[in-house]
Amino acid sequence: MWYGILKKERNMPVILSWLGHASFLISGSSTVYIDPWKIDGEPHDGDLVLISHSHYDHLSPEDIRAVSKEKGRIVGSRDVVEDLGYGEVLTPGGEYSSTTLKVEGVAAYNVEKEFHPKENEWLGFVIEIDGKRIYYAGDTDAVKEMESLENIDVALLPVGGTYTFSAEEAAAALSVFKPRKVIPYHWGVVVGHRKDAVKFSKKTDVPVEILSPMDSIYLD
Repeated sequence: MWYGILKKERNMPVILSWLGHASFLISGSSTVYIDPWKIDGEPHDGDLVLISHSHYDHLSPEDIRAVSKEKGRIVGSRDVVEDLGYGEVLTPGGEYSSTTLKVEGVAAYNVEKEFHPKENEWLGFVIEIDGKRIYYAGDTDAVKEMESLENIDVALLPVGGTYTFSAEEAAAALSVFKPRKVIPYHWGVVVGHRKDAVKFSKKTDVPVEILSPMDSIYLD
């Protein structure tokens, strides 16, 4: 299975994997899943599962069960925890921490669309693990809360449009903060195409790495 190659080793650098659509896996001193959906197999290796909001392509109870360790933690927006009946609530501006990582909640919402209202308190995340800071934007447009982002090693941004940023809007948002690298997502399944990711890469001077589903990179 794909997850077999991502076993952690002592002093191994952080590995970031795109699992397709809006799902990511971070493997380091802890194993962290973000919005797991349509997971292949049942790895049961997740120390922490982060769920940004309750839309079906982000909140999948069966995939959460498939990736979670027996004593793994589930952290998500308030409606996620209410729907699941378990987990820990994180709100924008809030924090979750363990001995190996810290997670900051970042507001994720639409500005002129109705799909992701600000009042729902849905989430993006800044995950700090093994000296790396990873920003997962969630389903969002360019929002003022992005102005507070600092020292981001890699930003994960949706680029498919319709429900989130378009490629042009995502590129413009990078003028607010300057991550060291960007990986576009939210294309190829529900909405958007690879050409949107390519268009995005051509509209920013921030280094962009376009992954295919199941691709992994080392964050060194």
